[in-house]
Amino acid sequence: MEYIYSALVLHAAGKQVSEDAVAVILKSAGVEPDASRIKALTASLEGVDIDEAIASAMVAAAPAAAPAQAAAAAPAKEEVKEEEAVTEEEAAAGLSALFG
Repeated sequence: MEYIYSALVLHAAGKQVSEDAVAVILKSAGVEPDASRIKALTASLEGVDIDEAIASAMVAAAPAAAPAQAAAAAPAKEEVKEEEAVTEEEAAAGLSALFG
C-alpha cells in the first residue's frame, strides 16, 4: 500500500509519478524501496488518468457501502426499542434485588 500511497501523494502534489520520485517518498517515510515493485507500479499507472480512476472507484464503492451501513444501523435501532421496553416495575424489582 505504501507504493500506491506514494503515487497518490505525487499526483496530489502535481508531480509526475516516476520511479525516482516514488523511491524518494518511500525512503522519506522510512520504507526500503523495492525497485521491482516501483517499476510495476509506474508501468501499471502509465496512461491512466488517476483522477478518473479515483472518481470511478468512489462511485463503485458508494452503492456497495450503502447496504452495509443500513444493515449495521438496523440492529442498533432494534436494541434501543428493547431497552425502552423495560418498565418501571421491572427496574424497581432489579434495584430491590441489589439492595435486598
